Amino acid sequence: MEPVSAGFVAAVIPCLDEEDAIGPVVAAVRAQGVDEVIVVDGGSRDRTAERAASAGARVVTEPRRGYGRAIQAGISGLPPAAEIVLFLDGDGSDPAERIPDILAPIRAGRADFVLGSRIRGEREKGSLSPQQVIAGHLADVLLRLFYGAHFTDMSPFRAIRREALERLGMREETYGWNLEMLMRVAAARLRAEEVPVGQRRRAGGVSKVSGNLRASFAAAWSIGTTFLRLAAELRRDARTRRIQDARP
Repeated sequence: MEPVSAGFVAAVIPCLDEEDAIGPVVAAVRAQGVDEVIVVDGGSRDRTAERAASAGARVVTEPRRGYGRAIQAGISGLPPAAEIVLFLDGDGSDPAERIPDILAPIRAGRADFVLGSRIRGEREKGSLSPQQVIAGHLADVLLRLFYGAHFTDMSPFRAIRREALERLGMREETYGWNLEMLMRVAAARLRAEEVPVGQRRRAGGVSKVSGNLRASFAAAWSIGTTFLRLAAELRRDARTRRIQDARP
């Protein structure tokens, strides 16, 4: 396939009470040539929205809690010109200098979706909790078994062509959103690549998931049950489409 144009890139960054980190994160993302940065504030009680706007982001407010809801609010606010959508967290843990590596396969016309793997990249000590590593390995095993796809992580740091994103039909409203996207990308047989990006310790805010053994088992259980539920939904959707396509 011929290389595509550089394309208008819009970043979506969900945030909640991350005033210490969000300004530098927005500045770092803009420094990589991203055309527009959309920060979705999930009802912060601090100055997250104010500092994001001061750094040059467009702030969208989503008062309902839920990671997927915040992401969908950001997607709804995309400008018409956006051709590539970039996702990352607002706590400073995703290294913005790796944005060109994530965008490169899409810009070259090789991929529709690119995942930045924290597992494969260089990680600062303590940057990933045990349950995040376990969840990544578990998701990889399930994706291989069900779809023959290989993703080593469920990192939020990712990019996708907007046209491909709109065809996926994302629905999840909570933390299952990242897993749902990997499953829908795999089920749709989109051209996908993974690049190592590593991970830093968060620069601000408080982790919404505690890092202990009990939480690790709870995360693994949640990933497994969410995967099976979504897999059933995808099979049902595919069956419905086949029936509709077969109608005269």
